Amino acid sequence: HAYIFRWPGIYMALFSFMFAPMEGYSDGVLRTLCHTHGADLTFTEMAHVESFLRGNKPALAKIEAPDSTPVQIQLLTGREDQLERFVEGFRPFPGFKGFNLNLSCPSMDVIRHGKGAAMVKRAAKTQRLVSIIQGHGYAASVKLRLGTNEYEKRNKLYLNSLGGVEADLFIVHAKTAAQESGEPEDYSVFPECVEAAGGVPVIANGGVDSAEKVRALMGMGVAGVMIGRAALGNPSVFDALKNELGFNEPRRIVPTIDELVREYDSLHEHLRGNERYRDNFLRVAGRKAGSVTY
Repeated sequence: HAYIFRWPGIYMALFSFMFAPMEGYSDGVLRTLCHTHGADLTFTEMAHVESFLRGNKPALAKIEAPDSTPVQIQLLTGREDQLERFVEGFRPFPGFKGFNLNLSCPSMDVIRHGKGAAMVKRAAKTQRLVSIIQGHGYAASVKLRLGTNEYEKRNKLYLNSLGGVEADLFIVHAKTAAQESGEPEDYSVFPECVEAAGGVPVIANGGVDSAEKVRALMGMGVAGVMIGRAALGNPSVFDALKNELGFNEPRRIVPTIDELVREYDSLHEHLRGNERYRDNFLRVAGRKAGSVTY
């Protein structure tokens, strides 16, 4: 297997498969299950930096890592002072692979406060946040949408972030914040995104659920794919795709949904998982999930 050195202390496969941060789903149990079945990197659910600073227990629980599964912590913030305080006091754990800045949350409440997708057009501020993380020796990735609305997309403001922010990795969700979950992604943006990023790896996110889509995205120059909803219905989708695309040599066994549920329950018990997350997972396992925020 070929690997390229990308981040401080991190080797990233030449083409990576990542499990998206899924609100209400991606706790340590599901992250580990996805990693076991082919996800190279996982992400915690979005959490507000100010909640960490207030010692909010539900927020802090989101970034607990019960084992060494590779994970980035996804942060929602628009304030340098708060991010500096949090990162300065942060203590890494086994499996920690850096921080991910959320520029993709479509919630109108979040956008009204100038965070999430509202940050896509604020490349200078995003760069300051990235610099704070990197200044403490941690990798900083950025997950962004194509803007808050069609106007921002048409004016390609997202290219300013890709070209003006010196992140270690970009993840582009190929939709605007205003689009509904059922609306199609626009993969045609990726060649220009890859070019704008100037050598920083770009990961494609949004609706990735087939080998055909992955092949098409590979042809556009992306460095990997991030999978969300398809992984809720089938956490072994990563290995299934890797098998079909020739990344797994030899091919790896892809378990049935029943086997995956049993494996989830075993991990849930071993890692002392939260019942709410288990209930959420059992509702969607084996089928495509509906509207999920990530």
